[in-house]
Amino acid sequence: MHTHPVMSLVPRAGIESGHVQPQLLGMPAHDRYGRRIDYLRVSLTDRCNLRCVYCMPSADMPFLPRPELLTNDELLMVLRAAAAAGFRKIRLTGGEPTLRHGIVELVRAIKAIPGIEHIAMTTNGLRLRALAGPLQAAGLDRVNISIDSLDPVTFRQMSRGGSLDEVWAGIWAAEEAGLHPMKLNAVIVRGMNDDEVVRLAELTRCHPWEFRFIEVMPLSGVAGLAEEGVVSTAELIARIETHVGPLEPDGQSAGDPARRYRIPGAPGTLGFISAVTDPFCATCNRMRLTADGRLHLCLLRDDELDLRAAVRAGASLDELEQRIRHAVALKPWGHGLPEGFQPTLRGMAQLGG
Repeated sequence: MHTHPVMSLVPRAGIESGHVQPQLLGMPAHDRYGRRIDYLRVSLTDRCNLRCVYCMPSADMPFLPRPELLTNDELLMVLRAAAAAGFRKIRLTGGEPTLRHGIVELVRAIKAIPGIEHIAMTTNGLRLRALAGPLQAAGLDRVNISIDSLDPVTFRQMSRGGSLDEVWAGIWAAEEAGLHPMKLNAVIVRGMNDDEVVRLAELTRCHPWEFRFIEVMPLSGVAGLAEEGVVSTAELIARIETHVGPLEPDGQSAGDPARRYRIPGAPGTLGFISAVTDPFCATCNRMRLTADGRLHLCLLRDDELDLRAAVRAGASLDELEQRIRHAVALKPWGHGLPEGFQPTLRGMAQLGG
């Protein structure tokens, strides 16, 4: 049985009790470095209707048995405890979150939790043509949609079978439903879609979207691709500026990993997320909840704390809140890539980015 690395960070009794000083309860959770942690990325499933090259291996992808997933009631209990600990923003991820049974009703229930101020979703867009309107009506505030190529053949190759037309249909449905500001994501992989960087960036000349360029991350199942495929933000910006001239800096929101720029005169913006070559750990404000109920402390580390076991053992809401605050206190400063650490516990499909 795998022992989660977080167990080695503190004495075992500390993990089991999740003890937090009483005077800290009721205050927004901060980690030991003073960062306020108020953004929880929630994986609803590790399954997906695509098999993108930077996210999943082409074969032998193990999926969680249904009994291991948090039920909707269990998930809502964890989110109520997280809100009590000061989490304000929820992002629903996967795998592909729209595959979760009852997703519209689940969004409505999350929106009703006191303290939750914003719900977003990262999706491949394939099911948004039907779901964008109902999700918006249920309380979803906005979406990030993955679109790694504007060429149907390249898109099909990178997604291992996806339809670019279906993604565009989802984008237009989200736009019509009012799920904006719209953010589009592309993971840039050298030798696959890096020749499209300028075309992708120029979408912001016509639309008030933020187009985000994301570096390949060396997570389980795709670490080999990451070794060869990373295209740095500096290189991406240089390529774009060769065609459009100097980009205008557009600032960086607190806790947002994207460094934003604008093509002069464009209604949209460009965002560059460079976790590998230019990390943003100092402003990190997030943690991740896996579909099987583990609180994952840092995307590129293996440290986790099991909340599902606590829920199924009958933990109260207050006890769950204490465990969540305890996990926040254990959050590491940043990933260990510069020191050669490689995460092996989970792949991107299990963490949702």
